[in-house]
Amino acid sequence: MKMTKMTALLLAAAMALTACGSTAAVSSEAAASAAAPEVTASPEEAAAEPAAETAVTYPLTVTDQLGREVTIETEPKTLASGYYISTSLLIALGVQDELVGVEAKADKRTIYSLSAPELQSLPSIGTAKEFDLEGCAALTPDLVIVPAKLKDSIPQMEELGLTVLAVKPEDQDKLYGAIDLLAQATNTVARGEELKSAIEDNLLSLREAIGDAEAPTVYMAGNSSVLQTAGPAMYQNYMIENAGGLNAAAGVEDTYWAEVSYEQVLDWDPDYIILASDADYDVDSVLNDAALADCTAVKEGHVYQLPHAIEAVDSPVPGSFLGSVYLGSVLHPEQVSEQFYHDCADAFYTTYYGFTPASYE
Repeated sequence: MKMTKMTALLLAAAMALTACGSTAAVSSEAAASAAAPEVTASPEEAAAEPAAETAVTYPLTVTDQLGREVTIETEPKTLASGYYISTSLLIALGVQDELVGVEAKADKRTIYSLSAPELQSLPSIGTAKEFDLEGCAALTPDLVIVPAKLKDSIPQMEELGLTVLAVKPEDQDKLYGAIDLLAQATNTVARGEELKSAIEDNLLSLREAIGDAEAPTVYMAGNSSVLQTAGPAMYQNYMIENAGGLNAAAGVEDTYWAEVSYEQVLDWDPDYIILASDADYDVDSVLNDAALADCTAVKEGHVYQLPHAIEAVDSPVPGSFLGSVYLGSVLHPEQVSEQFYHDCADAFYTTYYGFTPASYE
């Protein structure tokens, strides 16, 4: 499963989005007709295409996202991932069958049940807070991928004979860097290039469709409270920018979710309030919050939750670009059709995860 092709497929969708980017509103029927991508090559046909020029030779020395030089002696045949973002990326690269251990709570992730249900019964190697060093070592993986937050534990992992790569895809460029890193490490460079092209083609088409439309202000609310927000250092900021919006919390200096007051939200007076994918409260609770009654977003009913039926698209997983496409359809419905968002999701998940979504939100 290491080689499939999506570029031609999503270019069709990208062309459709450009067509939807006129100043006139697009009807749902027209959008459905124009935005439907066409499959030009089956995954099986694409897998047969030679890619000798992208083959990796070992020993291979790479630089991970902590700046560590790591030598991988032989092509890894068994992998362990202690981070759901790297696990999702490994599925997209087509090497999920090589995983022997995954992060805790993998059995709760919908995208795994849809794309690689066998992962949900693999041994857990813990979390960034409680990584299971001995349990991971007992699996004798050829390569371990962990979040950069585990940097202090990496020396202990290496003492146990593990080869470890750290990833930190905290913005769009670093997501591409993580794709490059893991594609090199797992000898799936061609697949990685296709994945990056698919993401970038869609984001480019999104930006072209939005054009010079006026950018509304967006308040991105956190998982546990509407009074948490994402500042410019967080991945969510890139989603807002990609979708043609302005982050209401652009002046926040926190590098994680910032705690704010109702007074601050009212002072920013955002045009839209967007709830995180994994928010444990809902749109109605925000619309009915008396303390926000004077906020423009609430008065105009412009409160939405990011898609969460498949995965949290406001985290830097390969499918996070779909969060920007969805947000673009909310902020700029005359330029970006809802149907295009659905078609992008269908094309992406079918090609890289092997299923077609039954639900989009």
